[in-house]
Amino acid sequence: MSQKKKSSQSSKDDESANKNERSRAIECWLTDMDGVLVHEDEALPGAADLIGHWRDNDTPFLVLTNNSMYTPRDLAAKLSRGGLEVAEEQIWTSALATAAFLADQSPEGSAFVIGETGLTTAMHEAGFVMSDARPDFVVLGETRTYSFEAITRAIRLINDGARFIATNPDVTGPSAEGALPATGAVAALITAATKREPYYVGKPNPMMFRSAMNKLGAHSERTGMIGDRMDTDIVAGIEAGLHSVLVLSGISGKDDLAQYPFRPAAIHDSVADLLKQLKD
Repeated sequence: MSQKKKSSQSSKDDESANKNERSRAIECWLTDMDGVLVHEDEALPGAADLIGHWRDNDTPFLVLTNNSMYTPRDLAAKLSRGGLEVAEEQIWTSALATAAFLADQSPEGSAFVIGETGLTTAMHEAGFVMSDARPDFVVLGETRTYSFEAITRAIRLINDGARFIATNPDVTGPSAEGALPATGAVAALITAATKREPYYVGKPNPMMFRSAMNKLGAHSERTGMIGDRMDTDIVAGIEAGLHSVLVLSGISGKDDLAQYPFRPAAIHDSVADLLKQLKD
């Protein structure tokens, strides 16, 4: 092997070793749910072992989801049925992040909320009063039954001065019959009628990760995050200053990387490969 090739190989080996060291130095982890730990409600290879590894080593972690429909208790039960044992205290949703953000913005405020129990419960627990009489905020989340009447009321309240907040920008959600309109699509409808853009709290806003770190009492320099989407998980992780890990078990594949001007700190086929690295 030529000296030049040896030098190149040595550089690659050093880079790989440095990435391994950075992964092992992480003290807290945030991980996306769908496409990372589960697929169609079934645990992905390595997911249960990774969670077990964190638990055995007393590593603080949170499982994140942009879905605002369900409470952490609902999601913990759903994960358990799929083969993953995660306590409800270890689940962080866009609904919880939204409620935490608004509680900081306007303690004990009022809100007109469109969403399911995951969002309304989070808002109540954050001290908000649900009201359609001159509320401080209109908060839009995900629901399977968007009401034209509720959307109309939201439009009028925003035109009257209520601040517009949405849990996440996802425009579609999955169902057995195919794609369903989600929070981002309905937000676009309201924006078209009011000329007011919502503030999105969920991914790709790094606010989602920062609020999760606040819950853990974690620092960005010692926190890693795992995601399957370059356009939400990875960009938000980078902007939050986290050690960002892309797994190829979900949405983004290797062929997609070229279209983005940023890169994750590490790429693995699945969390099973990440776990091997953490144990090495």
